[in-house]
Amino acid sequence: MPAQKPTEARRLPQRQRGYERVAALLEAAASCFVEKGYDGATMTEIAARAGAAIGSLYQFFPTKEALAHALIENYAQSLFAEVAKLAERSEDLDTNALAIQLSTFLVTFRRRHPAFVMLVESGPVPAADGMSIRRRLRAELQALLTRRAPHRSTDDMYAVAVTVQQMMKAAVAIQAEPAMPGRQKAISQLQRAMQLYLHDVFGE
Repeated sequence: MPAQKPTEARRLPQRQRGYERVAALLEAAASCFVEKGYDGATMTEIAARAGAAIGSLYQFFPTKEALAHALIENYAQSLFAEVAKLAERSEDLDTNALAIQLSTFLVTFRRRHPAFVMLVESGPVPAADGMSIRRRLRAELQALLTRRAPHRSTDDMYAVAVTVQQMMKAAVAIQAEPAMPGRQKAISQLQRAMQLYLHDVFGE
């Protein structure tokens, strides 16, 4: 018998009150996951923190895994929406400003959504799903950067997107390392490296 998918048997809200309840449950789950870890958080604690009956939680999210996947879906949508907004703003940014925006993008997003980090890196999300998010982000970056370098080939701009994505992740690693001396100087140097790289890519 095939395993039940996380979204199966999940009740979807029909009215505004239902949407508000689901939002409260997701917010409570995010807090619990960050504080206790995925394995340590319990459905009972999540319901209590949301001020909801445990039965209400199970109606909307029959398993803790379904709850975690709903959170990941929401975070992924927010991530790509923010990339789209940056793509729109990029028309008005010079290369140096765009480089700074890109180099701080993941750091800022992860700071605002700590549960996303925890669930993707150590929660129930399959490696394939995490890779799917990274590949989608890479494709969005490629589209954004190609606007500024339409003269470059698709293969070239894919390689550029990979490089930029890795530089963004490097900023995350610098920010995440505990008690790093000279952290801000390292971030500034990474931003400068991103600026020089993009000037070269755009032929400026």
